[in-house]
Amino acid sequence: MQGDDYIGHLPSGAHWSENGNTIYFNWNPEKAFSDSLYAFNTHTKDIKKVDFETAYHLPAARGTYNTNKTKKIYSKHGDVFLMDIASEKITQITNTKATERNVHFTHNEQQIAYVLNDNLYTWDISSGVTKQLTDFTNKKVKDDKRSDKDEWLYQDQLGLFEVLKTRKAKQDQKEHFNDKEDLNKPLPIYVKGKSVYNQQVSPNGKYVTYLTVKREDNKGTITPHYVTESGYTEDQNTRSKVGDTPDTYELYIYDIANRKTYPVVLDNLEGLDYIPEYTKAYPDKDYKNDNRIGYISGPIWNADGSKAVLDINANDYKDRWIVLLHAEDGTVTHLDHQHNAAWIAGPGIGGYRGGALGWMPDQKSIWYQSEASGYSHLYTLNTSSKKAKALTSGNFEIYNPFISNDKKHWYLTANKNHPGDRQFYSMPINGGQLKQLTTDVGGNDVTLSPDETQMAILYSYSNKPTELFLKDNPLFSKTNSKATQLTHSTTDAFNTYNWRAAEVITFKAEDGAEVHARLYNPSPDVKNKAAAIFVHGAGYLQNAHKWWSSYFREYMFHNLLVDNGYTVLDIDYRGSAGYGSEWRTGIYRHMGGKDLSDQVDGAQYLINELGIDKNKVGIYGGSYGGFITLMGMFNEADTFKAGAAIRSVGDWAAYNHGYTARILNTPVTDSLAYRRSSPIYFADGLKGDLLILHGMVDDNVHFQDMVRLSQRLIELEKTNWEMAVYPVERHGFVEPSSWIDEYSRIFKLFNTSLLGLKD
Repeated sequence: MQGDDYIGHLPSGAHWSENGNTIYFNWNPEKAFSDSLYAFNTHTKDIKKVDFETAYHLPAARGTYNTNKTKKIYSKHGDVFLMDIASEKITQITNTKATERNVHFTHNEQQIAYVLNDNLYTWDISSGVTKQLTDFTNKKVKDDKRSDKDEWLYQDQLGLFEVLKTRKAKQDQKEHFNDKEDLNKPLPIYVKGKSVYNQQVSPNGKYVTYLTVKREDNKGTITPHYVTESGYTEDQNTRSKVGDTPDTYELYIYDIANRKTYPVVLDNLEGLDYIPEYTKAYPDKDYKNDNRIGYISGPIWNADGSKAVLDINANDYKDRWIVLLHAEDGTVTHLDHQHNAAWIAGPGIGGYRGGALGWMPDQKSIWYQSEASGYSHLYTLNTSSKKAKALTSGNFEIYNPFISNDKKHWYLTANKNHPGDRQFYSMPINGGQLKQLTTDVGGNDVTLSPDETQMAILYSYSNKPTELFLKDNPLFSKTNSKATQLTHSTTDAFNTYNWRAAEVITFKAEDGAEVHARLYNPSPDVKNKAAAIFVHGAGYLQNAHKWWSSYFREYMFHNLLVDNGYTVLDIDYRGSAGYGSEWRTGIYRHMGGKDLSDQVDGAQYLINELGIDKNKVGIYGGSYGGFITLMGMFNEADTFKAGAAIRSVGDWAAYNHGYTARILNTPVTDSLAYRRSSPIYFADGLKGDLLILHGMVDDNVHFQDMVRLSQRLIELEKTNWEMAVYPVERHGFVEPSSWIDEYSRIFKLFNTSLLGLKD
C-alpha cells in the first residue's frame, strides 16, 4: 500500500532527441518528491539525471514538423519555438507571460501560426514579422440603420442646412480613410459570448476555421471538505449530474482575403434526424433532440491545403461522421458514417473528442479507424470516389497507427496474438501481412527513434513492473535481436517476494460467451476453499491481460490473499476493453446485467472446476467495481456472502453526463435503464456482509451517493453492513495510511465473513 515507494518508481514518457542519440524519460530512482527527467545516451550507454536548466531548454517532446522534416515547431512553457533539425538551432518566437498554443505551419510552411488569448497570430519565418489574423469580440458592431421615418427626417435636415451637409462630407471622408486603414487590421468577429476553440489557419493561408461553443448552465454539486487547514468546513463546486442540456457546437470559416465569415453547414449529415431505438419503450413520450451535432474535430488539412476533413460526433453519442469540407462556401460532402445503436467508441474512434484520422501519402485519401467489422480496425477512403478499404481485419483491435518516414508502411500496436498481449507491428502502406517487431509477451509501448532504426520500449509483464528497454527495429536489422533492459527500478523489498504471474483463463458465461479472467490459485497445502472475485473499475477497461496492471495494489493484495489460502478471480466482464464492439456495448441500457452475470458465472466456474465452497465467495472492487459489488450483494445474495464496495456508484442518475449518458441515455428519456441499473433500488436484497468504503471529498463519484444509500439501508432496517469513510481522500486515494486502512478492513471482512475467523 506504499505504492511506488515499495515497488519502485517506474519509468514513463519515453521520447527521443531529434538526433537520435538520446532517449529521455521520466524516472525517480532516488524516491524524490516527484519524477525528474533522465537521459540514456545510446553511444556511451550511460543514464544520467538531466539538470533543471538543461531540461528547461530542451525542445518539447511533441511538436509539428514541416513536410520534409527539416523544421519542428512547438510550444513549451507557454511560448513558441522553431527548431532547425540539422543544426539543432532553436529560435524562440515568443517570450510572454501569456500562453501561446496550437502551433502549426501555414502559408506553404513559410509562416507559423499560434493562438494567444483566443486569437490567431502568424510569424513569418524569413522576415520575423508577427501579424494578428483574428479579432474575436463580444462587442456587437453598431447598427446605424435608421427607420423609414428617421431616414426621411435625416435627409430633410441635410437638404435644409448647408453646415450639416458640409460637416457630413468631412465626416464621410474621415470614415472612408478609417475604413481603408481597418482593411489592414483583423476583421472583428462577433461571437455572441460563446467560447472559441480549435482556431487554425489553413496550410495555404486562405482560411481561418474556428469552433464556437455555447455552454449551458447545468447545476453543479457541492462537495464539502471537513478536514481543512483553516479549520472551517470548505465547499468545492464539482460536476453536474447526468441529463445535462447539451452544449451547442458550430464551426465557422473566416475567408481572410474577402474579409467575411460564414458557418459550416451540417444539415445534410446522414441520419441526422435519427430517433434512438430505445424510445420505442416509451410510446407515450415525445423525444426531442433538435440539434444532434456534438463536438466537431478538425479540419484536418492535406499538405497543400486543397482538401480538409471534419470528424463530428453526435451529442447522443450514437453517430460519428467524417465529411469533406469545402472551405470556399462552408458546405460538406459525406465520406463515412459510423452508427451504433448503443454508443460510438473503441480504440482510435474517439469518444469525448475526435478519433485517429489523417491523410494518406497520395494526399487524396484519408485513413481512420472504425468498428464496422465488430473490432476497431484501420481503413482508408478515397475522398473523390468515396471508396473505402479495410487495411486490417480479424478478431483483434488496432491501437495508435502511424505512417513511416518513407511513407511505405504503417506502424501500429495490436492484440492480435491474444486479447491481453499487445505487440508492435509494421504493415505495407496499402495493407497486407502484419510483421511483429516486438517479441516479449506482455505490454509493449514503443517509441521509434527519428530514423526509425531503434525502438525505445516501455515493457512490462503481469508480475514485472514497467522498465525501459532498447531494441533494434527488425525492419532495418538483419537479426531480430533481443531487447536490452536500460532501467532497473524495483526495490529490494519488492524483489524479495516471488510475485505470481496470474494465469489468464477463459470460462463460459450463461449465454455461451467466452469470458477472459486472471486466475490466482493457492497451493493445495493452504487452500481454504474460499474465493474473492475482483471487479476492475471504469467499466471500459482491461485487466485480464499479461502486462503490469494499473491495479498494482490490488495485484499485490491478491498475492497476499493467495498466501492465505484464497483463490482469486479477476474478470474482464461485459463492457471491458480489448474484445470488440459487441463486448464493449454489452452493458447498454442495463449496467448490472451481463456485467454482473459474468461475475456470477465466474463464481460458478470456481465452484464447479476449482472446488470452491459455494458459501465462501466474496466480491470486491472500486468505482465501477464497487457498483458491481453492490449489485452483486443486492441482486445475487445467494452467490456472494461478503462484499467490499469501494468509491462506488449507488445511483447512476447521480453520476456525470459524459460517461453515463452514453450507456444509459438520460434519466428523463430512459428512466427504465436507470431504474434497473442503480443499486439503491435493490438494497432490500442484501443478505450477506457488506462493507462500504468511500472518500469524503471524492469529486468523481460523490460521497453523497453513499450517504443516500446508507439512509436507504437504515430505512430498510439492514444491520449487516458498515461504512468506512476517508475524510481527506478523493476518488483515487493518495495517502498510504488510507490504503492500509481500506485493505485491512477488506481482508478482515473476508476472513470473518467467509472463514468465520475472529478478529
